[in-house]
Amino acid sequence: MNKKIKMQYQGREEVEVEKETPIKEVAKQFQKRYFYDILVAKVGNEIMELSEPLLKSDCIDFYDRSSKVGYDVYARSVEFMLVLAVKRIFGKDSDVLLEHSIDKGVYCEIKDVAISEEIVAMLEEEMHKIQKEDLIYTKMSVSRMDAISFYRKRKQWDKVNVLKYISNTYINLYRLDDIYDYFYGEMAYSTKSINSFKLTYIEERGFALSYPDVENPECTLDYHHHKMLFDKIFDYTTWGRLIDIKNAADLNREVSLGKYDHLIYLAEAYYNSQLAKVAEEIYKQRDHLKLVLIAGPSSSGKTTTSKKLEIYLKSKGLNPHQISLDDYFKNRKDTPKLPSGELDLESLRAVDVDLFNKHLVKLLDGEKVLLPEYNFIKGEREYKEKWLQLKGNDIIIIEGLHCLNEELTMSIERRQKYKIYLSPLTQLNIDNHNRVHTTDTRKLRRIVRDNKHRGYNAAQTLKQWQKISSGEKQFIFPFQDDADVVVNSALIYELGILKTYVEPLLFSVAEDDEMYPEALRLINFLRNFLPIPSDEVPKDSVLREFIGGSCFFQ
Repeated sequence: MNKKIKMQYQGREEVEVEKETPIKEVAKQFQKRYFYDILVAKVGNEIMELSEPLLKSDCIDFYDRSSKVGYDVYARSVEFMLVLAVKRIFGKDSDVLLEHSIDKGVYCEIKDVAISEEIVAMLEEEMHKIQKEDLIYTKMSVSRMDAISFYRKRKQWDKVNVLKYISNTYINLYRLDDIYDYFYGEMAYSTKSINSFKLTYIEERGFALSYPDVENPECTLDYHHHKMLFDKIFDYTTWGRLIDIKNAADLNREVSLGKYDHLIYLAEAYYNSQLAKVAEEIYKQRDHLKLVLIAGPSSSGKTTTSKKLEIYLKSKGLNPHQISLDDYFKNRKDTPKLPSGELDLESLRAVDVDLFNKHLVKLLDGEKVLLPEYNFIKGEREYKEKWLQLKGNDIIIIEGLHCLNEELTMSIERRQKYKIYLSPLTQLNIDNHNRVHTTDTRKLRRIVRDNKHRGYNAAQTLKQWQKISSGEKQFIFPFQDDADVVVNSALIYELGILKTYVEPLLFSVAEDDEMYPEALRLINFLRNFLPIPSDEVPKDSVLREFIGGSCFFQ
C-alpha cells in the first residue's frame, strides 16, 4: 500500500492522497474553482507540471491562464502546437521562427516559405485539429550530448548550437506527437487546455500568433498592428542577421572566441545612429518644434537617451534644456490615493498638469519662468531661483511616464511637439522557438540598477514588478502609436554583460521567498548566455545607466 501524504491547498484546505499521485489528479478536485483550465501547479515554492508526481506532504496551489505564471505556460504550449502544425503541413525539415513579441502574441515566419493568407488559414485549421486531438506534452530528461546528436542528424542547427554552450549534463526536452523540442519553461498537460488562439497574416512579412493574456484571459483579441513598433523590431532583426548574430548561440560563439568587443562597438554605433537620425529630424523641424517628449517602460534607458540626445542636438546648433516632470508632482497632501491607501504616484493625477502647462505656455511665449524643484523628503515643491527663458534656438526636453499622453501637454499644439517612444526591443532569441522577452531584459536591468543605486535586493525588485507593469499598461502602451519615432535601446550583447551582475543577485533570493520561482526562471534563462566582461562598454552607453560607470551619472 502506498504511503499517504497531505497536500494543503492555498495554505488552508487539506487533501490526503497517495504518494506519487500525479498533480493533475489533485488539480481535478479544484478545477471548478477556476474559470479556465488549470495549467500548472506550485508545490511548496516550486513550479511543477501537472504530470509530475507528488512525493511528500506540502502546500499546493494552481494557476490558469489568467495568472502570469499560467500565461507563460499557455504561451509556450500554443507555440509548440504551431511548431507541430508547421511540420505536419510542410514536412519534418521545415521550421517556424518565433521572432519577437508583438501586440498580444508573437511574430512568426516559416523558413523558406512565402507566407500568404491561405497558408495562415491552413496553419490555424491544423492547430485547431491538434487542440482537439488532446495530445500530451511529455517532458523527458536526456543527456545534453545525446540531444545535440539527435538535432545534428535532423540538421536543426539552432538547437545544436544553443545546447553546445550549456554546461548541464542533462536537459529537458518536450515531445508533442512525434516532435521533440527544447523549451526552457513548463508546459501544459495536454493540447486540450490550449483552446483559444488566432493567426493573423501580416502583409508581405509573416504572421502573428495571438492568444489570451492576463488582462483578457477569456478570449483571444484581434491582432492590432503597431506599424512603427513592428518596423523598428523588424529593422533590428534584419541588422542582427547582417552581422551574423541571430540568436544566443551566435553571441556565445563570438564570446567564446574573445571577439565580443567588436559586437559592443557595433551595437553602440547602431543605437547612436538612431539618436543622430532623431536629432536631424528635430533640426529639420526646428522652426516649429519646441518640445521633445520621451517616454517608455521601466528600465528603457530614458535618462541616458535624453542626455545623449541633448548632445546630438547641441551639435546641430540647438540649445536644449531638460525639464523634469518629477518636479511637477503635486504636494504630498494633494496627491491622490489608491483604494489601498497608498499614494497614487503612477497616474497623471499625481502631476500638477495645470501648472506644468501654464509654465510651458509662458516659456514658448518667450517669458521668464521660475521652475519648481520637488523635495521628495518634504513631499512638496520648492522654488530656488531656477529660472528659464527660451531664445531662438532653444528647445525643451522632457522625459517621463506620461510624455506620450496628449493630456500632459494639452495647452501646446501637436505640431510643436516631437514624441519619442523608447524601449529595449530585444532582437536576440535563444533559438528558433525560444524568444528573449523585452520584459525580461528590462527586469534584469532594473534588478542590477536597484541593487547598485537604491540598495534593493533582487526579491524586492521582483515584488515591485507587477505594480510597475500595471502602470506601463495603463499609462504608456496605450499611447505608443502617437509617437513620432520609436528608438530601440536594446544592445545585442547586453545579456552577457547583465549576467555577470545579476546572476549572483538572483541566487540571493531565498528558497522560501515568494519570488524564488521567478528568480529561478531567470537563472535558468541566463544559462543560455556566456558572461561578457564590462570593460569595453563605453562610459556613455545606455547600459551604464544600470551597471554603473556612466559619464552621465557622477
